[in-house]
Amino acid sequence: MRKYFYSLLRKYLELFILPQNSVVEIDPASSLLVGAMPQGRIAFRSEPNESLPAETFRENSALPFEQLRETCADYIVIGGLIHYERDIQNLFADLHKASHPETRLVLTYYSALWRPLVNVASALNLRGNLPEANWLAHEDVRNLLELENFELISLDQKILVPLYIPLVSNFINRYIAPLPVFRNLCLLNIAVARPVATVKEVDAPSVSVIVPARNEAGNIDEIVRRIPPMGPKDEIIFIEGNSTDETWSAIQAAQARYGSERRIVIDQQEGKGKGDAVRKGFSLASNEILMILDADMTVPPEDLPKFYAAIKDNKGEFINGTRLVYPMEKKAMRFFNLLGNKFFATAFSFVLGQRFKDTLCGTKVISRSNYLKLAKNRSYFGDFDPFGDFDLIFGAARMGLKIVEVPICYRQRLYGETNISRWRHGVILLAMLAFSARRIKFI
Repeated sequence: MRKYFYSLLRKYLELFILPQNSVVEIDPASSLLVGAMPQGRIAFRSEPNESLPAETFRENSALPFEQLRETCADYIVIGGLIHYERDIQNLFADLHKASHPETRLVLTYYSALWRPLVNVASALNLRGNLPEANWLAHEDVRNLLELENFELISLDQKILVPLYIPLVSNFINRYIAPLPVFRNLCLLNIAVARPVATVKEVDAPSVSVIVPARNEAGNIDEIVRRIPPMGPKDEIIFIEGNSTDETWSAIQAAQARYGSERRIVIDQQEGKGKGDAVRKGFSLASNEILMILDADMTVPPEDLPKFYAAIKDNKGEFINGTRLVYPMEKKAMRFFNLLGNKFFATAFSFVLGQRFKDTLCGTKVISRSNYLKLAKNRSYFGDFDPFGDFDLIFGAARMGLKIVEVPICYRQRLYGETNISRWRHGVILLAMLAFSARRIKFI
């Protein structure tokens, strides 16, 4: 039971703790979890108990707890420790002091529904016989984290069958346990949190606004005129994408006309699709904050400072627009598109473990440093997203970034026609949903 359980837990954690990430487990109960990871290290707050000597871990993997902050760990793991801790709030306080803004705290703890069965398993020597003193509800965990300036990012439930039964265990834990209703019966909870610090007054960061443009000639001048200044050295990056109208000429003319007032970078994509154009624009960007604005201006450029404020003030690390809060203009979105957006928002919220009201809004914001990390691991989800939205959403969710949605007033298009094919792209979205569920939820 022990080996099977830890192999499952390690597989779940390795979804977001990648081989290149540094990770430290606090007071581990076994070497089968973080001790088995490529860069896994351990830290004991006191001498390890006699049943688990430090020698059971890899040589040089242990470090003094006092040196935890100096390690700049990407992840700090507490594997079930809160069940035995006398003062959980004090533990979280110590860990906050040892964390950096990019550190993610990973907690695993058991569901109170399983308390009788866990006690029976201990009595039968199927697991360690150290009794769990604390059985916490999700609200208790969230409250304790908030008291010590941690913010809960995601919470997932795993494992319906902790014993290995050939064929049965893997099928149920992989395909049944993640489903609604069944997930509430799972044994294991996995929570990911980030440290939140008081925002200090720093120099305002600058923005690179990426504008993918295909057949949008009539909108280019308006985009340049209407994007408000946000940081001191903002830039607008137009990426033209195989247009059949005068879009490229309009972009060149705008650069010549406004280039003395604003930094405007222009280029043409070699590939196809908005996703390819966004990636090219990001590669040309030079500023700290990367922002996407669709050239159809259905998201008004005047709303961009709301996104800027959300990431600058550390309200979130990936800022997503949502068109489904305020009333939208009459012809802004067709009825079946609206239904599709609501369906995919619900489905992707379930798969990714963070709430989305609108996954298909084109305006998204991420820091340059987080984007570079995301891009390094893009191969995990493949490269078949023609929109670019899900490439970023999947990566942000997997990295444990705090995702925040900014409501916008969605406008109808005034020039040109949409580049979205409702049914063809809907089929692609369904395929992406199934693929992401296989790679994230049903593992």
